[in-house]
Amino acid sequence: MRFFSIKQASCVKGEILLLGDKSIACRSIIISAISCGKTTVENFPPSRDCLGTVKTFKKLGIKITQNQDLKTITVFGNGLYGLEKAKGPISVGDSGTTLRLTLGVLAGQDFPVTLIAGKSLSQRPMRRVTVPLRMMGAEICARHKPKTKNLTPNTKLEEYPPITIKGGRLNPIIYRIPVASAQVKSAILLAGLYAKGKTRVIEPVKTRDHTERMLRLFKADIKVKQNTIVIKGRKELVSPGRIFIPGDISSASFFMVLGTILPDSRILIKKVNLNPYRMGIINVLKKMGADIQVLGNSTVGFEPSGDIVIKSSKLKNTIIKKGEIPSLIDELPILMVAACFAKGKSIFEGVSELRVKETDRIRSMSENLKKMGADIRIIKTLKSEKIIIQGG
Repeated sequence: MRFFSIKQASCVKGEILLLGDKSIACRSIIISAISCGKTTVENFPPSRDCLGTVKTFKKLGIKITQNQDLKTITVFGNGLYGLEKAKGPISVGDSGTTLRLTLGVLAGQDFPVTLIAGKSLSQRPMRRVTVPLRMMGAEICARHKPKTKNLTPNTKLEEYPPITIKGGRLNPIIYRIPVASAQVKSAILLAGLYAKGKTRVIEPVKTRDHTERMLRLFKADIKVKQNTIVIKGRKELVSPGRIFIPGDISSASFFMVLGTILPDSRILIKKVNLNPYRMGIINVLKKMGADIQVLGNSTVGFEPSGDIVIKSSKLKNTIIKKGEIPSLIDELPILMVAACFAKGKSIFEGVSELRVKETDRIRSMSENLKKMGADIRIIKTLKSEKIIIQGG
């Protein structure tokens, strides 16, 4: 383990341009790989997850080249049925996006592939994605263990990586997602590209729509009406030629909170992704009294983006409802930091999904913030969890 020290800053001023959004970048590789034509992806973030997606599709026979700085990627798509059987198991590391979305694509291939995961991802539940893919006709074998310690004859076994999947000709389904998840939705939509007919996905609440936007950019037959997405299969995707990935709003959230809690600060963050289903962090901080301005919000290509200006602010407490969680699931940890500096008691409701991210974020954040003097309580019920933070 490496150790490093952080010195207190008096203020922070300046402007930054962030690397591309990780969620969009992973999708750009996956969808480009199964489209017809060459796609150049600019402002690509060379993170472990994104490079892992590149590696995964190289092993599936896709030619992908990278500039020396790794920030420009070119994918030579082979069409919906142009993937090749890998020579052995493929490791996706700890990227849940790579694993779940790739399962959706592999559900349409007529050869078996085994996907293995890193230590953290191997503990994350996968029935939420394997169940609908099996309903569509994919053959899936996964590692099992019971969901609870109290076994009964009707106990369902949860599933975890490694996962072996063999696809083929899929059937369209109508699927109502029980737990809001953009990854599960995306896996079903990608599998729907291979089904004969229309696949319908119904969400309990709207989640980030990066997949729908990108599929539309690649000329997929996809329609969205409120919480229902309909995709028609067996139509080849066509590359737009070039994609620019706007800056990652999850990365930007750290600078947003930093700018608000330090006195005499002003930060300009340029070309940030402003997808309406990722704006939860900005909406909550504004509700807490943060001085944040969004400049030049416009859609270029397929995703809205613009500049954000953050200034020092006096934050107040807030209540985050369960329905708000999907729009800021990745930003909840840094919002917990903001709540520590806010006046009054902040409440985060319905946060159970933080337990099954790459790490148990509830435990890691509460333990470490308590070590720094924060006043945090975790309250569990049979169906949910909430976090209470007394600020100041």
